[in-house]
Amino acid sequence: MDGNNLQGSTLFMFLMYLAIMMIIGVYFYRKSKDDDSLSGYLLGGRNLNPLVAAISAGASDMSGWLLMGLPGAAYLAGISAGWIGIGLAIGTWFNWTFVAIRFRVYTEVSGNSITLSDYFENRFRDNSRILRVISAFFIILFFLIYTASGFVAGAVLFNTVFGLKYIHGLILGSLVILIYTALGGFLAVSWTDLFQGALMIIALIGVPLGVISNLGGAKTAISSAKAINPYVLNLFKNPDGTSLGFWATASLLAWGLGYPGMPHIIARFMALRDPDETNKAKRIAIFWVFLGLLCAVLIGVLGMVYLKDMPLEGTDVEKVFMVLIQSLFHPAIAGIFLAAVLASIMSTVDSQLLVASSSITKDFYQIFFKKEATDKELVVVGRIAVGIISIIAFILALKPDSKVLDLVSYAWAGLGSTFAPIVIISLYWRDMNRHGAFAGMVVGGITSIVWNNLSGGMFDIYELIPGFMFASIAVVVVSKLTGGAVQEVRDEFDKVETLLTKKS
Repeated sequence: MDGNNLQGSTLFMFLMYLAIMMIIGVYFYRKSKDDDSLSGYLLGGRNLNPLVAAISAGASDMSGWLLMGLPGAAYLAGISAGWIGIGLAIGTWFNWTFVAIRFRVYTEVSGNSITLSDYFENRFRDNSRILRVISAFFIILFFLIYTASGFVAGAVLFNTVFGLKYIHGLILGSLVILIYTALGGFLAVSWTDLFQGALMIIALIGVPLGVISNLGGAKTAISSAKAINPYVLNLFKNPDGTSLGFWATASLLAWGLGYPGMPHIIARFMALRDPDETNKAKRIAIFWVFLGLLCAVLIGVLGMVYLKDMPLEGTDVEKVFMVLIQSLFHPAIAGIFLAAVLASIMSTVDSQLLVASSSITKDFYQIFFKKEATDKELVVVGRIAVGIISIIAFILALKPDSKVLDLVSYAWAGLGSTFAPIVIISLYWRDMNRHGAFAGMVVGGITSIVWNNLSGGMFDIYELIPGFMFASIAVVVVSKLTGGAVQEVRDEFDKVETLLTKKS
């Protein structure tokens, strides 16, 4: 189906989706007038129910790469690309099992922290503000790249579906995300994520079912895939028949290490209305993520079969999901499924914009420019910050040959290396101190950046592995060398442990 001759029903369904997103943004903007607190804008007043928290965490995690990057990787490599999905599924389980409830309780006990930077400063009694500034710097740096990946995905979507020039698609997608994120804040982001998460999972299930039906059934699809390349259905082989190898497998699995360091995901833990509802949210989140990842890999492999006579090349491999939709479905259904691609993009970028803007607002503006700023003023500054970050990310996304998965991989490793070890160790080690936290952040962030820019031999290992490892070592060694935690910090840790024991 030519994008320039797109049927009206497809366009109508797509525009309906955009209209619903805008309506939600306006609704929560009006609702926020009754609560103009910064906590309300950035964290929804810690009032998310388990369903919204779970789906919102998953949708904000699985950006455009779930419907573009991962299917594209599976299109090229077969199911061996599924190791990324396995790593992420394990990471999701770990995050909800060992981080969620502890982080929810600790952030409330420790100064009612509403951002990750708040938590670091309050948890370690850092009066120097260095942890706040360093964490905000890395959040903004890596989220600019992460947000740019979402803008790239949006531009590719509008180019593929509507035939728009890359730059026009980039402008349109960026504006929609910017408007409803700035208007509605955290509640708008979370509730739209619920809607978008449902839409994503429907499309992820529907497309492989459609392909399998068109190919004549699952057995025929499997036989056809093996006929094209017998190795594409082997989890341990590259398409050329060579072994995937230990470090290549470990690098794919290592994606799961990053979860505790993703501010836009763990913000949902902070926002849960009741820590006792964590297990309910956990079950929903794990099911959603597992099903979504499985279907995304299937789409890539099935696309290889279905499109064997018109193979995709280069960056076009990340269009396999969209090409299948346009080839298989009635225009109205196609409109809904294509809207799911935009949903996957928007559900992540809006969360990232909100977290990055909170860093500018609380960690720079309030600290260095106006300490006595009111919550109402900070909300206004936060909305302005969303616009500033969007403009910078827009500039970074101007290269039309950018690959979504590469941008996401870089940002994910950076955030995971910088923050995941700090978050995990701080929740479980009583004697960690601010010096150890500072060392871990700097070592993790710098390792990720430097490792990514080197190549060959050991440097081909995904940078999240050395970044996470070196940061963890730095936390423990420096904390011990500098005398451990002060008594006040230890007492608060014991208080949290007591509360968690009562809830178990």
